[in-house]
Amino acid sequence: MRRAGSKKGPQTTGPNRREHVPRAIAYMIAATVVFAGSSAVSKWLVQSYPVGEVLFSRTVVAFAACAVFTIPRTGWSVFRTGRLRHHVLRSVSQGCSQTFLLIAFSLMPLAGAIAINFSAPLFATLASALLLREAVGAARWAALLVGFSGVLIVTNPAAQSFQIGALFALGNAVLYGSVTAGVRSMTATESVETLTLYQLALLSALFALLLPWQWIPAGMMDTGLILLNGTSNAMGQFWWTRALHLAPASAVAPFYYLSLVWASILGFVLWHEVPTAHVVLGSIIVVASGIFLLMRESSRSKRS
Repeated sequence: MRRAGSKKGPQTTGPNRREHVPRAIAYMIAATVVFAGSSAVSKWLVQSYPVGEVLFSRTVVAFAACAVFTIPRTGWSVFRTGRLRHHVLRSVSQGCSQTFLLIAFSLMPLAGAIAINFSAPLFATLASALLLREAVGAARWAALLVGFSGVLIVTNPAAQSFQIGALFALGNAVLYGSVTAGVRSMTATESVETLTLYQLALLSALFALLLPWQWIPAGMMDTGLILLNGTSNAMGQFWWTRALHLAPASAVAPFYYLSLVWASILGFVLWHEVPTAHVVLGSIIVVASGIFLLMRESSRSKRS
């Protein structure tokens, strides 16, 4: 009989866990949809509110939403961890990454900032190969390089891309890629719930340090947008972490490219940002590389 007060924590998987690549890809695609929506709301809010306030409000709402959903099922044991230092390092890196991205949103079109961020899977694959010793076959490398060439076409570096906003977007891409590989290594001992709650709790504390610089009270409509922003961000963070829990980063990270499709649609609807020929051509190349990886990984999963 279980003793009172001892509640079984969330299960973790060992180093020999079985991969579920198609399911992980589905989680990553779903995450791109809600992340694109959250990015659009963040861009809208950052036009009227300080970056630190938008980051803090989005993260603390996301933490509250995840905690309400998770803790009744897992108990407080979800916060048990032997890797607190790694959680802190991950949160600092991701905090800088998100700050860079929001600054980029305030300085350039939504689709352009997200397109530059698409170099992140290449950094994730490099980090996974070098640090985690994950096998990355020739087909994956080819698909990643083709996808990255599409990113270069989208950003059109010969024109106006290398402005200050683009540099912030590129800095976010480097940090995001590193975080992706780091999260993958942590999933060997940490559950999705533990990873998500620690990330959001530590990010909330980190972004709270920015509040003394400037704070503008939000109106009723903007408060609703803040709640929507935080809730969608929580859902995206959980699905993103779940995807990395189920499959290698090199298999699922390229599907983050699909954010460009959703960002282009939202940019047109909300800010009348008409995609250029470079954006359309590059997007086709990027999405094609992702579809190729999806078909290849699904085929391998069926054979195994």
